[in-house]
Parts: sequence; C-alpha cells; structure tokens
Amino acid sequence: MTDSGSQPSDEPLRWARLTGKQRACLDLLLERQTSKQIARRLQISKQAVDLRITTARHILGAANRDEAALIYARLRQTYDRIPCDPVVLPPGTDLVPSDFPDGEPAPLALNDIVADPPSKGLWRHNHRRLNRGGIMAAMLAALVILVLAAVTIGETLTRLLSG
Repeated sequence: MTDSGSQPSDEPLRWARLTGKQRACLDLLLERQTSKQIARRLQISKQAVDLRITTARHILGAANRDEAALIYARLRQTYDRIPCDPVVLPPGTDLVPSDFPDGEPAPLALNDIVADPPSKGLWRHNHRRLNRGGIMAAMLAALVILVLAAVTIGETLTRLLSG
C-alpha cells in the first residue's frame, strides 16, 4: 500500500497469479497452522507446503510467512467474492378484499366447466343405512342382468356355431 492508502494497481494481478493449491495452503496458514499440520490436512508432503508458501510469498511480495498471510487475508477479503446472479423477484400481488365469508367455496369463473357426474354423491362413504341397502340392491340387480346377458350371448353364439 502507498502512503495515501490507495491500493497498488498490481493487486488484482497478484491475486490472479495465486494458484488454488497455494490459496489452500495460505488459507490454513491464516488459521495459524504449521507446515506440518497443513501437510497433514492437505495430504501432501511438508516440502510441498513450504514450496507453495514460498512461491506464494514471492508472488505477494512478502518478506516472510506472517506478512504473506496478512497480504493474502487482505486480498482475499477484497477479491474472493462469491459470484452470483442478481435475484429477480416478480412484482408483488395485490390483495383484494372478498365478499365471501370464511368457509364458503369461491365462485366458479366463467370459463370453468364443471359437469356433474351421473353418480353425484354415490361414491361417498357416509350413506344412511337405507341408502346403502338400495345401492347394494341396485348393484346386485346390475350384476344379475350382466350375468344373464352373458349367458344369453353365449347360448346364441353356441347355436349359431353348431348350426
């Protein structure tokens, strides 16, 4: 840094020249780890750690490890930003007061087509006992008619085939 407090113009270049492996070592150096501890965490040799830190020190223009850590911390705070897309929110919706009391269904829109099924409430499970009996009798009658129709069709086909 200069005396006026402005940043030198080569800082972005220094930051760009640091490799990911050098940054990983410098990150752990900021946590006050020794070369041996950094080597264990990164699963590399101590000599590789020392070489990466020395190279990073030369890139940063630092005299020693501590100064390299301080310069790296300042550069990381400035240049290590997480890139993100701007968040675009849809315009807010306006709430409109309703004339309907709570619990009532909303009215159908003009383009909603609702056709009543032929059975209407037939399939609900809470019929009265008399209605259940009528439904079962109707189903039994339909089953009998279906069986009689099947027998009649079978008999007719047998007569046609036998001549």
